[in-house]
Amino acid sequence: MPKYAVITGFLGQTKDRFHVYNENLSVEQKFELAKSIPGYDGVEVVFPYEVNDPALTTALLQKHKLDVSAVNVNIKAEPEFLQGSLTSPDKAIRNKAIQFIKDAKDFAIAIGAPRVTCCPLGDGYEFPFNCDYQIMWKRLVDGFGEAGAHKSEMPLFIEYKPKETRGRCFINRAEKTLCLLNEIKNPAMGITVDYGHAIYADEHPAEVICLLEDSPYPYYIHINDNDRTWDWDYFCGSHTLLDYIEFLYYLKKFNYTDYITSDTHPTRWDLVGTFEVNARITEKIWKLLDRVGLDEIEKKINHPDYLVTWKFVEEELLGLR
Repeated sequence: MPKYAVITGFLGQTKDRFHVYNENLSVEQKFELAKSIPGYDGVEVVFPYEVNDPALTTALLQKHKLDVSAVNVNIKAEPEFLQGSLTSPDKAIRNKAIQFIKDAKDFAIAIGAPRVTCCPLGDGYEFPFNCDYQIMWKRLVDGFGEAGAHKSEMPLFIEYKPKETRGRCFINRAEKTLCLLNEIKNPAMGITVDYGHAIYADEHPAEVICLLEDSPYPYYIHINDNDRTWDWDYFCGSHTLLDYIEFLYYLKKFNYTDYITSDTHPTRWDLVGTFEVNARITEKIWKLLDRVGLDEIEKKINHPDYLVTWKFVEEELLGLR
């Protein structure tokens, strides 16, 4: 069965342009809350703004009997990163972003995390003639390449997203992220697949997993859901249930045993309950796939008449008998 973790940034107070949600909690309170969510035993922590003291973080993890799924390094929030971090026109600012990632890798080693993940949301553009795409791409290759080479025993994963905070992020789709890694050629790097980012990038999340499974690079999973128009970070299955079932089918087929981490935003809904849904629906689908059988599903996937396949989906996967 999968292992479940939660991004701790969502366990305290969050904001959008109009509202403030939930209470402001200390790191220890967030860890205590994470441990109380049914099915969860892991956390993805945000560096350097949420955690930055290895000894304190390790002590709190041990106290609350939690593992770390990843260290999420933030390279978008500094005022200097307003015009980009790894692609900034100022080399000193690019170096600062690279150092953030290097420091995150050092921190991850110190607390025993399995990876660092980074989503370069400040690197992108809004308008035609806004930037020289060739120069920007080279800066991304060089920046991530240098950061990935630091302490290569600690893997660096890149998370892609279509947009936010920029109108269009440079690293916006799975295949483009794969192109980036193919240029860097560092086997100690991987891709963080956020289910919701794939959905609203007009990707098919199951196809993304198949693409990456046959690549030289490992992948790590974030889960949530949305309406295909924006990264709402809703709970799993609320909008694209059948896509999520197919996504989990391929994770199961490929023997994915790493953490599945909730990147979900509880705004108007109970905080613990929102994350509990993610584990509950995932567990139910995982068991459903066991009952139906991967071999039986594979036969129907390859059936020449999709109406036969759909009837199977109706009855066996959706229970519409």
